[in-house]
Amino acid sequence: METRNYWLKTMQQIAEPVIDASSVGKLKRRMPVEEIEGADRDQFSHLEAFARTLNGISAWLEGKAIDKEEANLQARFAEKTRQGIAHAVDPASPDYMNFADEGQPLVDTAFLAQAILRAPTQLWEKLDASTKKQVITALKQTRIFKPHFSNWLLFSAIIEACLYRIGEKDWDPMRIDYALKQFDQWYVGDGHYSDGPAYHADYYNSYVIQPMLLDIIDVVGATYADWQSRRDDYIERAKQYALYQERLISPEGTFPPIGRSLAYRFGAFHHLANQALRNELPASLQETQVREGLTAVIKRTFQSNHMFDENGWLTIGLAGHQKSTGEHYISTGSLYLATFIYLPLGLDAKATFWEAPAQDWTGKKAWTDQEFPIYKSIK
Repeated sequence: METRNYWLKTMQQIAEPVIDASSVGKLKRRMPVEEIEGADRDQFSHLEAFARTLNGISAWLEGKAIDKEEANLQARFAEKTRQGIAHAVDPASPDYMNFADEGQPLVDTAFLAQAILRAPTQLWEKLDASTKKQVITALKQTRIFKPHFSNWLLFSAIIEACLYRIGEKDWDPMRIDYALKQFDQWYVGDGHYSDGPAYHADYYNSYVIQPMLLDIIDVVGATYADWQSRRDDYIERAKQYALYQERLISPEGTFPPIGRSLAYRFGAFHHLANQALRNELPASLQETQVREGLTAVIKRTFQSNHMFDENGWLTIGLAGHQKSTGEHYISTGSLYLATFIYLPLGLDAKATFWEAPAQDWTGKKAWTDQEFPIYKSIK
């Protein structure tokens, strides 16, 4: 369990400042907001940090701990996240968060919704009745936003899927239907979707598109036959993109610095981590080689002494503190999408992913004189 313990330790190191501060209504007071000059992200950054951290740890919160020590840690984190949710949605709290001003709250309310879908027991069912009502209000407030013609369509869709999952009668199937039909048109082949009318060479298939399509169809797919008919295609494409993503990991645990939002660091592997969690890796891709590849990425990223500031908050950068990666929409809160790599911690500790002997990932095999399978495009 050495590798799993390493994952748990590093996840805790990233998440704990956010969870601790939010649980006592002091996230806005404690968290710095680093950004490029003129970005003006202070009004959005706290919801970003909170929702993204909850999403990254959600599968672990919902999972089964391996021993009493982890169970105690899990229970403590779960209770604090619920306290944080109560502060975030309570207009009387100093940590009440922005769900309705300008457009950005749509993004992170969607990540909060996805967290609830991934941990319905811990992040929904155990909330008190008053907090549940306020969460529903927060989710519905985002309906005032018109999403950009891009992956943002999925943010509106997954919020509605969450409302459906928690039993709201007035969930809006049109927002879901529009997103699904548009992404049918944006499929460009070999497991890749374009992010809007034109293909973008970046990691948004992983950050948002593939995981949200799968979660949406899981939750509401059976509602309409034409939605359910897409399920097999989504799963096949997701497996192919996982096959592609695993090959992006170099023998040293690095990956290509391509596209925008690189300050999300190893959150770029949200999709591969999610496929492991779902037990939906392609047949040619062994769970343990994915485990070892993702572990190499985590370890390589943690090599930097500048990943955190002096108080333990993430700094802007891909490998260390590189403020040049801070685009106009990036601030301290944005960076916590990095936690999404930790989704496999939601797997049982005795699952093959954790227990089976280590295998080198494809990139390491290819560059250390080992046999490796040739990549084959989807048929």
